[in-house]
Amino acid sequence: MSDRERELVMAATEHAQAVKKDTKEFITTAMLQLLAKEKLSALTVSQVCSRAGVSRMAFYRNFEGLEQILYEYYKPKIAAVFDMLRQNPEDSVKFDFQLRFFNTVRDFLLLSYERGFEPIIMRAFTEEMEKFYTADGDEYWTAFMSAGVYAIWRKWLLEGQQKPLEEIMEFLKRLDTVRNQA
Repeated sequence: MSDRERELVMAATEHAQAVKKDTKEFITTAMLQLLAKEKLSALTVSQVCSRAGVSRMAFYRNFEGLEQILYEYYKPKIAAVFDMLRQNPEDSVKFDFQLRFFNTVRDFLLLSYERGFEPIIMRAFTEEMEKFYTADGDEYWTAFMSAGVYAIWRKWLLEGQQKPLEEIMEFLKRLDTVRNQA
């Protein structure tokens, strides 16, 4: 193969990758736009494809279903916040960061609750909590904290954030302290 042929193959490959990336972005954007007005259960692949201006075949080359779009969109956002937590292992920094986390992802949870895709957000949150507590080596503690923190966060948001978030964080800090003393 000549240098020119290699260049053409590389250019074609780069172009195909760019088209795939654009297609995924079009589909994701269309999905988010439709979710602004409809529940997930009311949406179809055909509606998303029509809105995105892509074929069903293009959709299925990129995603297995509508849920995967949301998972792939929200997972990195939630993971980024947990990455910051892992980089700051000091308790005071960790809990301050969790305060910011709850405020940052508040809109994800509220939208997911209203539009019927909360299990996707919970899955991404739980996966990150499992990574966060992996060093403890206690899978029961990890499961407890994942479910508990999510439930507290959810309750706080859905009840209109009546209790100061600092009180909730103090509760979680005491819980963590009790566990460390055991």
